[in-house]
Amino acid sequence: MEVIGRMVMEVIGEVSTGAAVLCLGALAWLLGGRHYGVRRARLLLAGGPVVATGPPAWPQALLDPRRWRGRWGAEWAALGAGLVIALWGASVIPVVVGAAGVPVLRRVRLARQARDARERRADAVIALCGVLAGEVRAGRQPGAALLRSARESAGLGDAQAAVVAAARFGGDVPGALAAAARQPGAEGLLGLAACWRVAVDQGAGLAAGLDRLDGALRAERDGRADLRAQLAGARATAVLLAVLPVLGLLLGTAMGADPLRVLLHTGAGLGCLTAGAVFEAAGMWWATRIVRGAEAV
Repeated sequence: MEVIGRMVMEVIGEVSTGAAVLCLGALAWLLGGRHYGVRRARLLLAGGPVVATGPPAWPQALLDPRRWRGRWGAEWAALGAGLVIALWGASVIPVVVGAAGVPVLRRVRLARQARDARERRADAVIALCGVLAGEVRAGRQPGAALLRSARESAGLGDAQAAVVAAARFGGDVPGALAAAARQPGAEGLLGLAACWRVAVDQGAGLAAGLDRLDGALRAERDGRADLRAQLAGARATAVLLAVLPVLGLLLGTAMGADPLRVLLHTGAGLGCLTAGAVFEAAGMWWATRIVRGAEAV
């Protein structure tokens, strides 16, 4: 039995070493110019200068921060942590778990970026309404005021060019604003389109309507910020509960209990690890659903 156990441990160690080599090879492939042919073809088709005939040198590829920002996100830390734990615990299971966590963390990061972009668009709409109201009140014509306001409050994305073109060449400004309002966070442009249509068709005061719209949008933004501040405690509690198992493993290691060997190399440990991971994922999902439901109210 001791010989069989020793053989199993040697096989697990070889698998872990192979997984480490595979991850390092993937890193070299990503940094070594995986997209080089595509980049060179795009430059040639666009009429740009011809670049070097080979992939970038290793020092430049490693030191260029733009390459890291473009290809790597914080989610890859899960794979790195899994690799470290796999080498420490002589098991391939942490590598598999870390690789499975990469797409989940990527989705979380992209959702956070989408939320930040939505908030930036909402702030840009509020700034546009405020600047436009001031320009109209100063005596400018609505079209010229919108052009100046759009230049001073950039941040509406690609649809801003359509709004500027409609205002400059006498196009359908309310239609362009309604089209721009389809972007997440820019829904307030629907109110601006309504104010514009009423002011043009019925001769009503555009500045007064913009002031009321600006006040409503600011109140809505302040309400969202207040709700987010109230939910900060719940978010912190969920993060703390998620980190507690890691702290338990560190405490057990400090006491000399070797919890990684028990969890990764015994049947009872694997069962506890699986059950704990399932309960952990279910708890995080439920806590996230509660917080999102409160934000949506």
